[in-house]
Amino acid sequence: MLCVVQLRRTLLACIAISFATIDLVHKSVATAEFHHARTPFVALMMFALIAALVVFVPRVPSNAAAIGAGVACGGALGNLISLFAWAQGVPDPLIVTNGVHALAFNLADLFALSGDALLLSAIAVYGLRNRGRLAEPV
Repeated sequence: MLCVVQLRRTLLACIAISFATIDLVHKSVATAEFHHARTPFVALMMFALIAALVVFVPRVPSNAAAIGAGVACGGALGNLISLFAWAQGVPDPLIVTNGVHALAFNLADLFALSGDALLLSAIAVYGLRNRGRLAEPV
């Protein structure tokens, strides 16, 4: 059991590092007109979230959950590192506008959102497939 958890944790970490690297390279080469600041409390919360995902998600017997957590951690890690690497705040090189309103974001934001969606979907599917086990004492 422990070996399988370690394997999923390694999968999660490798995916997180890969996605954070993609985000940081993109932020380095793309020009960003907009930046968003983060407070030290938010940075601490991002670090705590990454740690919690790395510790707890691999215990769920689902590779899809580990992959989703890895993508989400990659996004959070990319924004966390950006917070310290760019003095003016986290760069947002991707802009969607309709002429009146604009939305600025970065790849890390997309990774965090899509990773969370995959993680929650995988957990929901696991729960539905194993309904009988959910009532067992822990």
